[in-house]
Amino acid sequence: MMHKRITLIIALVVISSLLLAACAAPTEAPAPVEPAATEAPAAEEPAATEAPAATEAPAAEGQQLEVFSWWTGGGEAAGLEAMIAIWQEKYPDIEFVNAAVAGGAGSNAKAVLATRLAAGDPPDSWQGHAGQELIGAYVSAGQLEPLDDLYAANGWYDVFPETLIPLLSQDGHPYSVPVNIHRANVLWYNPKVLTEKGVAAPTDFASFLTALETLKAAGMESPLSLGEAWTEVHLFETVLLSTVGPEMYTALWLGEADWADAKVTEAINNVKKLMEYVNTDYATLSWQDASKLVADGDAAFNIMGDWADGYFSGTVEGGNLGLTPLTDYAWMPVPGTQGVYQFLSDSFVLPVGAKNRDAAIKWLELCGSKEGQDAFNPVKGSIAARKDSDKTLYGVYLQSAMEDWAKDVVVGSLAHGVVANPSWATQITTDWGAFVIDFNTETFQAALVASCAEFGPCGK
Repeated sequence: MMHKRITLIIALVVISSLLLAACAAPTEAPAPVEPAATEAPAAEEPAATEAPAATEAPAAEGQQLEVFSWWTGGGEAAGLEAMIAIWQEKYPDIEFVNAAVAGGAGSNAKAVLATRLAAGDPPDSWQGHAGQELIGAYVSAGQLEPLDDLYAANGWYDVFPETLIPLLSQDGHPYSVPVNIHRANVLWYNPKVLTEKGVAAPTDFASFLTALETLKAAGMESPLSLGEAWTEVHLFETVLLSTVGPEMYTALWLGEADWADAKVTEAINNVKKLMEYVNTDYATLSWQDASKLVADGDAAFNIMGDWADGYFSGTVEGGNLGLTPLTDYAWMPVPGTQGVYQFLSDSFVLPVGAKNRDAAIKWLELCGSKEGQDAFNPVKGSIAARKDSDKTLYGVYLQSAMEDWAKDVVVGSLAHGVVANPSWATQITTDWGAFVIDFNTETFQAALVASCAEFGPCGK
């Protein structure tokens, strides 16, 4: 019934799959126009700690800035190059060393970074996912400097959303500068398929299941497309949010709600129902492959982060599909999550012991600036973390995301590093891998309870 063809290979893959932070999608930048800033309300400012402050002195001859990331292709590399161009114009005497590491959607880069940190050789700044991926791994190890004074000096407490800053912080102190925002809880669909089959776009989880069943009865074997292991965890987190709601969802990650609760049981059963409608070869497909099933009309729906927009709408020459938004593909929040923005963010940090600390601070200032974010994000296929970004630079989907980001309740992503430290997230991914073998709800829920107690905040 439920794809019991899943082999032990999946269990091995999923152990490391959460490291696959697939926030990358090649996309084409809209034509730029003159930015027009908007007014931003103020957010409360926490107490300052040690002050990272950029020097005003001219850069010494031969000075460098080494920036470490996994942005090596497509829109992510193009976005980085756009910021490098600004850097080279602003600081022509400081060589920008692009230390990007390719492969594994970030897992290879993280392995190299771990080796360098163990050897006491940190890059001047590195990319990571905002939230517990950085806090649980690097802040807890004393490897990052707090950025309170940098936030105050650049007005970031005012221009970053009030709900975002606590998710970047530990004990009230921010430790990273978000350069972008992606949304995890997006349902992509093919409107032509729905029209042809006489199926309405779903409005809640029940109508989503009805639409899937109607499509399957009409001869569509797999109306919901799915990809490799990390995308399964992505599916689970969005259904968990849909079922328990944003308040309980957040409380679960804080240890303030019980993973043994009946609502969690309901969420597991809901995702189990969805798995009845997915393609049987999902473990062998990338997220792009799963998205293409929707574009080609072989599936009607796919739950994926909004980097999928770049793949759908970007140029064919750039390796994308060249589709027209709202005609060839459309989107909505995952049914049941309307009014909630499940976010993830690429951020940059200031490591303790950075060889070129002043240059690293200049880089962070660029990452958090309106100029930097409006150069990077339209090309990357994400929205700016700032609230005063120029909307005219962004495409149709991204403009809608900006509107939601400004008003929705913000919660964090599991699969992309926000809500769970790396050890906890890896254990959940491993337990999910066992679940998709036998689909035993009771066993999976017990594993969620146990992992929160062992690796998370439960009982502490």
